[in-house]
Amino acid sequence: MSGWVAVAGLGPGAEDLVTPEVRAALAEATDVVGYIPYVARVAPRAGLRLHASDNRVELDRALHALEMAREGRRVVIVSSGDPGVFAMASALFERLETAPDFAGTEIRILPGITAMLAAAARAGAPLGHDFCAINLSDNLKPFDLVEHRLRHAARGDFAMAFYNPRSKSRPHQFARVLEVLREECEPERLIIFARAVSTPDEALRVVTLAEAAPEMADMRTVVLVGNSQTRRVGPWVYTPRGTSVAGAAG
Repeated sequence: MSGWVAVAGLGPGAEDLVTPEVRAALAEATDVVGYIPYVARVAPRAGLRLHASDNRVELDRALHALEMAREGRRVVIVSSGDPGVFAMASALFERLETAPDFAGTEIRILPGITAMLAAAARAGAPLGHDFCAINLSDNLKPFDLVEHRLRHAARGDFAMAFYNPRSKSRPHQFARVLEVLREECEPERLIIFARAVSTPDEALRVVTLAEAAPEMADMRTVVLVGNSQTRRVGPWVYTPRGTSVAGAAG
């Protein structure tokens, strides 16, 4: 039997948010590779090998998967959320580009529910109009570029979703992010801090930009920033689909 590589999104945390397509791939797999906590979400079974590794060896992980597929194994690379959003799908193709011997490998990309979409659904519809996603980590790009993109997204009046906002190794950078937002946006701009959505540790907090503090975010938090039209309706937060007044037919 010929081997293949599937890159699968496990969703934001809850098992019922894993898609049937991903479940089927995992049921067929001979091997699962991925970051340690993501592999831990895959139930062991007879005939399945689990290959967990650190978070900073993505290209090595991708090569390992391609090598096993060439041996005829059925390999699933697991990511949280969606594998194409700051995750392993891009890393696999980056590795494939430098390894032409694997060009004929059968590759499948299996989408998943992202953390930002799960968080947005919990809050209402804060990403209901044009939005962008920015990874605030500077592991793979300089923070100057993060700040540049953030400032222009704010000037473009996009709603925004921030991944990896604040960690123990870079606690100061999210404070700078809030400074940039305050330079470009009004104090009443709504911000959602969504932590560990769909898990038992889930917490959702909605504040204004004036009230936001760096300590409200950590690495398990997705931060959603509304645009200038984002508003509350009862307990919900939503961004209108255009510039029409509330209540207009659509």
